[in-house]
Amino acid sequence: MNTALSSRAFADVTKLFHQVSGIHLGESKHSLVTGRLQKLAIDAGEPDLDRYVERLVTGHASAEEMTRVIDRLTTNETYFFREPQHYNDLADRLAEHDRAQPFRVWSAASSSGEEAYSVAMLMTDVLGQSPWEVIGTDLSTAVVDSARRGLYPLDRADLVPPDYLKRFCLKGQGTHAGSLLVAPSVRERVRFMTANLMQPLPQLPLFDVIFLRNVLIYFDNDAKDQIVRRVLTQLKPDGVLYTGHAESLSTLGLPLRLLGTAIHAHA
Repeated sequence: MNTALSSRAFADVTKLFHQVSGIHLGESKHSLVTGRLQKLAIDAGEPDLDRYVERLVTGHASAEEMTRVIDRLTTNETYFFREPQHYNDLADRLAEHDRAQPFRVWSAASSSGEEAYSVAMLMTDVLGQSPWEVIGTDLSTAVVDSARRGLYPLDRADLVPPDYLKRFCLKGQGTHAGSLLVAPSVRERVRFMTANLMQPLPQLPLFDVIFLRNVLIYFDNDAKDQIVRRVLTQLKPDGVLYTGHAESLSTLGLPLRLLGTAIHAHA
């Protein structure tokens, strides 16, 4: 039994992952990929990692197995109210919004849902029962399912305002001690679905604000260009796009103008 992953198998599986997701995993991720594939290989009845990868790349794995591989190799680390400057900017926009008109926000790489729920807490606070909607999408079916549950470790909520914790979160008791559950009144206003930003998007409305944060760092420039242009088709003419503070779009020649730190609008 071979539980190690050879350099050739690593190159093969990361090439396959790149073709499906657009995400590039460099050699520095060798240990991470090995660890994440080991349990999948055992569960599939092929504990030899190189032979397991051969099954994947030669098309002998089922669609369900490939979905599990994509889920395992997708990195999903986030927390509530990450990069709070964007939430401050969003709060200002919500305060000026005509409440007779619906306000829609898309968390385009929503991971396990903390970003989408952070937005929903803010919109509940500012807009109340006025018409608004939050949609979260992610490549991974596993994290989308997790997001719908809305159950999180308490340590991901360090940046949640204390008032929001009281109003919009339920503290876990008993077997759920150390966890929080996003309140049903917030969860029911957020819709999650799977979407691959490198492929045609599911049917979506136009959005006033799109969050596309801390995901572009995993793509090469060509893929970044494709993703941003695809996402921009869903942004209203007067809408704004938030990207991660460490993600620069300035060299891509995109039809954007910069309004503030990692805040963009149509050019």
